[in-house]
Amino acid sequence: MLVSQAQGEANIWYFGQNAGLDFNNGNPVALTNGQFVTDEGCATISNSSGQLLFYTDGITVYNRNHTIMVNGTGLTGHPSSTQSATIVPKPGSTTLYYIFTTDNEHDPDGFRYSIVDMDLDNGNGAVTIDKNVLVYTPTIENLGITKHANGVDYWIITHGWNSNSFIAYQLTASGLNLTPVITNIGATITGGTTDFVAAGTIKVSPSGSKLAFTSVSDIAQLFDFNTATGVLSNVITLITEPGELYGAAFSPDESLLYISNSFGKIHQFNLNTTDIPNSIITIYDSGGFPIPGQMQVGPDNKYILHLVVKLL
Repeated sequence: MLVSQAQGEANIWYFGQNAGLDFNNGNPVALTNGQFVTDEGCATISNSSGQLLFYTDGITVYNRNHTIMVNGTGLTGHPSSTQSATIVPKPGSTTLYYIFTTDNEHDPDGFRYSIVDMDLDNGNGAVTIDKNVLVYTPTIENLGITKHANGVDYWIITHGWNSNSFIAYQLTASGLNLTPVITNIGATITGGTTDFVAAGTIKVSPSGSKLAFTSVSDIAQLFDFNTATGVLSNVITLITEPGELYGAAFSPDESLLYISNSFGKIHQFNLNTTDIPNSIITIYDSGGFPIPGQMQVGPDNKYILHLVVKLL
């Protein structure tokens, strides 16, 4: 997962099977030197000039030289977590970065963070002693990030297990405020210890005003999000259908929302209409394979779609 930045911080991506993209010249250029092999959540961060700093799948952190970062193994993300990792710069710092991780489904490692200091290891960075710091458990895999209304801080937005609680933490120059803003709204994500329904996505619109939530328990919902208070409101159920609703992406102008279904579909919703659920258009239907997964808007304002073309 990538935090949207005004300059070049999101210009390089690493993901998938040793794959990557470089957007620094406008059009994406394929990269083949990525070091991890993962099917789901991962994150990359560059500096404001678009120069790679580090990347991670939520388990291992690789530095700009594509070698394992000092103390960069054993993070508690998971290769089968939708949003296993995301990277957020610490407000007020030019060298410190938080890696937030979510475990698989509702497994006990839950929601944690580790801190990278880019001043260490001769500027190649290292994970500090603040590693795998537990915030709470259990959580589900959904993890969203957006800027605070003050333009400096960030909201880190998660969702509880066996609840309908959105749990939003504010990241400030003082660190992560461990007193969250909790909004009980929308679908309850629940099940037994062996139920696999705790996967899905939280995506926040570019302005921060809308939040999309998908769940493989076969529901997708849309909310208003208050970037000043961290409170969600005005829930709209977009769709309930079999097939594990999984990925989500807003258009850059926030007029459209896309939701993927692991049975091979991508749905489009018009957010400017008064009846958003009935604006649904199915723009892709493979009938099964390839399976559309996560979606991400690139720095060029075009969509990147992860497709599973076969089961291993």
